[in-house]
Order: sequence, then C-alpha cells, then structure tokens
Amino acid sequence: MILVGLALLFWAGAWWLNARIAASRHAGGRAARLAVPAIFGITILVVWEGLVRGLEVPGVILPPPSAIAARIGGSLDILWVDFVQTFVKGALSGYAMGCGAAVLVAVLIDRSPFLQRGLLPVGNFIAALPIIGTAPILVMWFGFDWQSKAAVVVVMVFFPVLVNTVQGLADTSAMQRDLMKTWSASYWQTLLKLRLPAAMPFIFNGLKIATTLALIGAIVAEFFGSPIKGMGFRISTEVGRLSLDMVWAEIAVAALAGSAFYGAVAAVEKGVTFWHPSQRR
Repeated sequence: MILVGLALLFWAGAWWLNARIAASRHAGGRAARLAVPAIFGITILVVWEGLVRGLEVPGVILPPPSAIAARIGGSLDILWVDFVQTFVKGALSGYAMGCGAAVLVAVLIDRSPFLQRGLLPVGNFIAALPIIGTAPILVMWFGFDWQSKAAVVVVMVFFPVLVNTVQGLADTSAMQRDLMKTWSASYWQTLLKLRLPAAMPFIFNGLKIATTLALIGAIVAEFFGSPIKGMGFRISTEVGRLSLDMVWAEIAVAALAGSAFYGAVAAVEKGVTFWHPSQRR
C-alpha cells in the first residue's frame, strides 16, 4: 500500500503544479502549453504503475507501464513489421485512396444537383453500416493481405471527407460567386481560385477525422483475416495467449502512430489555411 500512497501523493502534487501553471501569467506561452499535457501524461503513467504494483494486480489483467516499455524494447523487430503491415500498407494506402476519391466525387456532386440529392443520402446510409459487418465481406473480396485492409479504410474515410468537402464547397457567399462571374471566371477557375481554398478548413476537418478512422479500420479488419503479421493479428493472437504486455505494446505503438499522423495533417492544415481565423493567434 506504500506504492499506492506514493502514487496518489504524486497525483496530488502534479495536480497542484498543473493548476499553478494554468493560472500563471505565462499560461499562454509555448512552454506552458507543452508542460501541462506532459505533466498530465507522466502523472497517468506514475499512478498506473503505483496502483498496479501496490495492489498487486496480475499481469494478465493489467500490466504496469514498466513491463509494457520492457516488452516494447525487446520486441522492436516484431513491432516494426506489424507497424509497416498495418499502418503503412493498410491505413496509409487506404487513407490516400479514400480521401482522394472523396474530394473528386465531392466536385462531381457539386456540379450535379442530381448526385447531390441521390448520392449523399446513400452515402450517409453506407457510412452508418458497422465495420464489424463490412470488414469480413471486404476481406473475402480482396484477400487476406493488406489490400483488404486498405479497402476497409477506404470505406471508413470516404464519406466523412466527402460530406465535409461538399459542405465546404457550398460555404462561399453569393456575393463572392457573383464577383467571380463579373470577372468572367469559368466554373473551374471559380472552383480552383475561390471555392476550393474556402473549403480547405472543412476538407482538413474531414482529413483529421479520417486519420483516426484509418488506423482503427486497418486494425479491426485484421481481426477477420490477415497474414501472420499486423497489429490486429498480433493483438488477437496475444490476447489468446494471455500476453497482455504485448497487447499493450501494440496499442501503444498504434496510439503513437495515430497521434503522429493526426499531428502531421494538422501541421499541413496550419500551413495551407494560415489565413483562416482558427489558425490566427
């Protein structure tokens, strides 16, 4: 119980420190914005470690962070192979194909009122289909390698990006469009110089949502058939062997990869939509 008490004491001290930083006059600075989440994350790990070891929780229920870190350090080769199979081949390829197709279809829908009335309701219906039901079908259609995982990712990311892009293309005002007509701009000139730039905040909103969906879709699809590699395959296999430290190691790698992916898209968004009020300080 000593470890439990120390963990709770550390939590109380970290809470006090974060509250002081948030209330200080430097709270808006870069250092404070980085320090608060860093202290919060470290606190979670310390409390987790102290509670698990202090309460003697079995490793098959919840391993401590130190055991997970040791497993990551000892299984880097396996984790790398799984990362490439799931994230690079499955998630990234499906993300690129699904998001690219969504933007192109959104432009076609914008050109055709018929497609806007007919395709969007069907898209909303398909987007509501559970991945647990569609993933096994796509695995049977495209095989057990990364192609089926990419297909699942395409289905998952296509409609969020499509809906956001269509909404963004409709965001310009009638005065702006009339001004482009006054300058004798064609549809494509108006699209490239006015409507697509104005839609970028909406498009990037869909792209950021899709970063999380892509990794989830690739991992879940591997539960229904995969070669002997991949994050989903490893998680399902190690759960059956009660090797929870390896399961948590895969979860940690997936979380880091997903966070880095989201951060990369957000950084690109900041450079592309620097003019938008959401990017101004």
